[in-house]
Amino acid sequence: MFSPATKKSTFSGRKHRSLLGHSATANSPPVTPLAENRQLLPDNLVLNRPATGTPAPWASRLSVLARMPPVKKSEKLDDADPLQPVFVGEFPQAVRDELAMPMQMHAPGACSISGGLDKETSLAWIIHGSKLFTWNYLSPAASRKCVVIDLPLSVLEDGQNGRNSGSDNNWMVCIVSRDQTVRKMDKVVQHCNSASIVMCNQRTRALIYWPDIYSEGGNSPVTSLASIDELEMADSLTDWTTPNRQQQHSKQGSISSGSSCLNSLIASVIPDVRHTCVAFACGPNSELWQFYCSPTGVQRKKIYLDNLNSVSQKSDSCLVTGGKGYPRSMIWRLPHYSSEERNRQFFLLTDNEIQCFNVTLSPDITVLKLWSNEIIGADGDLGIQKNLAGQKRIWPLDMQVDIHGKVFTILIATFCKDRLSSSSYITYSLLPMQYRSGVDISPENIVSLHERILEKKASNRVIIPKARVEEEDFLFSMRLRVGGKPSGSTIILSGDGTATVSHYWRNSTRLYQFDLPYDAGKVLDASVFSSSDDDEDGVWAVLTEKAGVWAIPEKAVVLGGVEPPERSLSRKGSSNEGSAQKEKRNLSFAGNIAPRRVSSEAWDAGERQKAVFTGIGRRTAQDEESEALLNHLFHEFLSSGQVDGSLDKLRNAGAFERDGETNVFARVSKSIVDTLAKHWTTTRGAEIVALVSTQLMDKHQKHQKFLQFLALSKCHEELYSRQRQSLQTIMEHGEKLAAMIQLRELQYMIGQNRSAGVGSSNSTSENEISGSLWDLIQLVGEHARRCTVLLMDRDNAEVFYSRVSDLEELFYCLDKQLGYLIRTEMPPVIQIQRACELSNACVNLIRTATQYQNEHHMWYPSPEGLTPWYSQPVVRSGSWRIASFMIQLVTEIYHLDLSRKSDFHSNLEVLSELLLEAYSGAITGKIERGEEHRGLLDEYWSRRDALLDSLYQLVKSLAEARCQDSGEGNEELSEVIFRNLSSRLLSIAKQHGGYQTLWNICSDLDDSKLLRSLMYESMGPKGGFSYFVFKQLYAAKDFSKLIRLGEEFHEELAIFLKQHRDLLWLHELFLYQFSSASNTIHELALSQDDDLTGAAVEDTESEGAKTNPTLEERKRLLHLSKIAAMAGKDADFEKKVRRIEADLKILKLQEEIVKHLPNEEKQNIGNRLLPPLDLIELCLKSSEPELSSWAFEVFAWTSSSFLRCNGSLLEECWRNAADQDDWEKIHQLSLAEGWSDEETIQALKQTMLFQASVRCYGPDAESFEGSFHEVLPLRQENLELSTPRDMGSSVETILMQHKDFPDAGKLMLMAIMLGVAGDDAGVEEAVPME
Repeated sequence: MFSPATKKSTFSGRKHRSLLGHSATANSPPVTPLAENRQLLPDNLVLNRPATGTPAPWASRLSVLARMPPVKKSEKLDDADPLQPVFVGEFPQAVRDELAMPMQMHAPGACSISGGLDKETSLAWIIHGSKLFTWNYLSPAASRKCVVIDLPLSVLEDGQNGRNSGSDNNWMVCIVSRDQTVRKMDKVVQHCNSASIVMCNQRTRALIYWPDIYSEGGNSPVTSLASIDELEMADSLTDWTTPNRQQQHSKQGSISSGSSCLNSLIASVIPDVRHTCVAFACGPNSELWQFYCSPTGVQRKKIYLDNLNSVSQKSDSCLVTGGKGYPRSMIWRLPHYSSEERNRQFFLLTDNEIQCFNVTLSPDITVLKLWSNEIIGADGDLGIQKNLAGQKRIWPLDMQVDIHGKVFTILIATFCKDRLSSSSYITYSLLPMQYRSGVDISPENIVSLHERILEKKASNRVIIPKARVEEEDFLFSMRLRVGGKPSGSTIILSGDGTATVSHYWRNSTRLYQFDLPYDAGKVLDASVFSSSDDDEDGVWAVLTEKAGVWAIPEKAVVLGGVEPPERSLSRKGSSNEGSAQKEKRNLSFAGNIAPRRVSSEAWDAGERQKAVFTGIGRRTAQDEESEALLNHLFHEFLSSGQVDGSLDKLRNAGAFERDGETNVFARVSKSIVDTLAKHWTTTRGAEIVALVSTQLMDKHQKHQKFLQFLALSKCHEELYSRQRQSLQTIMEHGEKLAAMIQLRELQYMIGQNRSAGVGSSNSTSENEISGSLWDLIQLVGEHARRCTVLLMDRDNAEVFYSRVSDLEELFYCLDKQLGYLIRTEMPPVIQIQRACELSNACVNLIRTATQYQNEHHMWYPSPEGLTPWYSQPVVRSGSWRIASFMIQLVTEIYHLDLSRKSDFHSNLEVLSELLLEAYSGAITGKIERGEEHRGLLDEYWSRRDALLDSLYQLVKSLAEARCQDSGEGNEELSEVIFRNLSSRLLSIAKQHGGYQTLWNICSDLDDSKLLRSLMYESMGPKGGFSYFVFKQLYAAKDFSKLIRLGEEFHEELAIFLKQHRDLLWLHELFLYQFSSASNTIHELALSQDDDLTGAAVEDTESEGAKTNPTLEERKRLLHLSKIAAMAGKDADFEKKVRRIEADLKILKLQEEIVKHLPNEEKQNIGNRLLPPLDLIELCLKSSEPELSSWAFEVFAWTSSSFLRCNGSLLEECWRNAADQDDWEKIHQLSLAEGWSDEETIQALKQTMLFQASVRCYGPDAESFEGSFHEVLPLRQENLELSTPRDMGSSVETILMQHKDFPDAGKLMLMAIMLGVAGDDAGVEEAVPME
């Protein structure tokens, strides 16, 4: 495709290309001859054929076969050259026959070939002569069907007679899928059953439309020819005077400007209108055409005619404007289209910007321009910067968008001149763009945007820094493709038939050229083998002119890519073959990589990119030698039965140094079970069964011989002691082989039943009622073919039955593609039947594997830390996928007959049992390996409960149906039926701790004996099933039954009651532990946790929601606690009684305090138990004098520790008490009225200080523990200190800080001293303190 630049080329860049400035020698391979030259030669003669050249691939000898990987011959994947492309499949027979026809049988000018690959439909197409051929290039050769369509002669004759006609094939083709059932889930199997084709000739603008190529009625073409006015107008806009090409190259920058040919074509179906579509074509000089295609005709409309080409490149006098030949390409924003959508967007590439249009498809077709974004301008940060030194012209050549419609890749060619050497060259680069953050790019948004929409995703990635100057028509022939592996790679196609993969790796561009022998012809198109995994790139697919379809493996691109211009990228080969061979030898380690699936990650520009080969380990020469030795010894054993010295030889060769899948014994075992058979030559069911049976039995016998070899040579003992994982892998190969044989038998049985009419229905089609297992086999085979391109030419079923070691892929496809296997539009009966078939297949596989393990248990290593293959995440996910789908179908089975219900129930029951066992094995393995398993355990519990609950509902439904079917409605029969049906479910639930299911069954049977039996058997941690039973009885408020049942399970009840203390006191009273019961009840009465007091205060007969216990209920509990304490009469029961009585008084105080609060505050408190601290604060906040005295009452009934810890709060209470009276007024009255001592005493007794003093320090003052004197003395011992702050804390010092103390201090002190004496204090006690 590309060539390095030369200093000054005086020859045509298309005809005589050189390599790194060197002329082609006689030994250099010739370039691909031009199309017009090839047409003049017989088909069996190729111009300038190299010495090694041979006929086309389908002839008796072909040079392409020499390039095919050895896997096609030796049946071993390891022998394939990782740097070479892989042959996928040849053309269908009809195409080969057409190409083999003598040239004289074709019309003049009709021998050229054009073709393409459509990724969305997986259809390839070839136009040769007057025929159009289409086929599915992903289908195996044995089942590949080709549709042959004759092109209308009227269009062909118009093209031959028209002045724009030429010998080249200038057709643009769009294939539009009409499958309404195509979904994202059908990504693996893309068999297009209905498709329209739109063809448009670039030169004559003639259009052909086939409404449906797969139906007889829709196979008739509809044609539309361009009018003379249209052609003349297009010609008038084009400058037809083009100077001599040699003169063009003599003048730098004067390159061919294009013609009036259309450049790009896109098409889309129109929703709700059968067999119609709309197509859009863009041409030079700002042309945009709309074609409305229907079976009755084609309507042409020029929908947009404006100056799309901004003359933005004219600032330099030597700079050529790039308007002619544009716009270049169009592409839909999103490749997938739903029939429910009414709007689609497409992008159009012009000479300096990207434009976005919205197409409203229904009810009328309208086109609206949404936005345009400049990509070539003065700001290099926004795209490509122009007007740089030496830069003469910039061509945007092609554009592609990723599958999400968010990332753009634009192929750019820049014509430059080196000012030092005066040489001209072209720089090829890729410009990655993406939507700016915050821009609404939803398909529903059809509002025109005027701000800048796009931004650079990464720096401009240069592909070839200095390539040869080419003609403009050659540049415009280049096409870009994206979406292949490695991730982020692109492939560039050019008109001379070359294809080059560009891969940005390790901050530099690596190039890989697709190279085949010269008789393979040109590369017609490239696409991607769609990956079966969501959002994952596929392998590059290449359609050649004569050699069929090829694939470019990811490893070939990563390992075989070179940095330009180290090697030429044209067909001429390398300028330094020696260096190329040296580089190839440096990469020879790729051949030593185990044949596992590969993938890669692409990082943005500026970041490092790495190629990740998942599951691949570096193999050394020692590994190769030891594996070869093992194969040799094993084959000797097969022929002679002798194993003399094998163990020592293998030990010396290092065969026991690796563990796991890289171990040589595991690899040989894998090669035995994965051996590829010869190509199948039939697709008939009976013959396939015979082939599969023979192949699998041969593998089984050989694997058994391999186990015998391990045993006789004593290699088994070595593996058993040193490489447990390797031995486990070898035995699992045997398990999978046995399972595969059983699956083949199951498939055969299903086929026999189907052919005999068993399980079929006259009202449904055969495709709907059967074949889900066969469809799954096809899916797995297709998935393997997509992941391993070396298998692309094999049949799906052949691949599936050959790759035994990858049996887990069946469960992977079951998980990812169940929506394809069982479609929602199928009738429920069919869905149930297909689900049961898939469930039965999974069960047979796992059961056979476990049976094999039981029969060969002596061969297996110790299981500690090893997880069997059927407990791996992929197997669990697949099993859960079908099980969860069957759970959803539970509601659909009620209208089924009894036999179908029973079959559905038994399938789900067995599948659930195996799935739960798989989870149990996985959890056990993680625990033994010391790995984190909490997440897996939660998943196990969740899915266990869902499965068992669904099975329980099924059992109840089935029991009811059987009871009704018997015609007897008595309860005894119903109980017997339910007991029999639930027996296995009971066993599964008991094994996996499904306590809810066990409880439900026992409750439905009302079998207390069974319940007690299960409680004895399910002695799990934390009380096991017994704890669960107690919880159920507690929730049902059946406390008496709970306590009685606890008589048999003392330990379990003790565990339960630790978490439910509201019932613990009942148990303690039952055991005559009165003191403990008193403590428990006392704690419950004062508990702030409402859940702890619920059962203790609520009536067992009451129903409804649990409410907070009231203060009266708490007082009853305290009285009950007092009675229990007195009954216990332990050593400190008197103290307990006093504490209970104190708490009763505090509760009484709360009742009184709350009565004096505002209504709003009462509602906020409700029935809550307030702690003493809160009660005291409420008293202090209140303005009522009575509440001030109650604060001291609360203090009195608290503990001494509470008094000590809240001394400051006690002081605040005294200050509050002093503030309750106007002492200044009392003092003034006593002086004005001349109070006597008795009058003074009577007045002081009415003050709050007197009442507080009586309560705290009076002769009858009561408290629970300690006294107020210990915390706050009444008087200060040392009054000689200078300030009150220097004195200690006492009531006296508190009063001394009062504002009225200077005048009324004597009265205040008299009040508290009277309080100490009590209410009967007289004049003699009223001695004021000095």
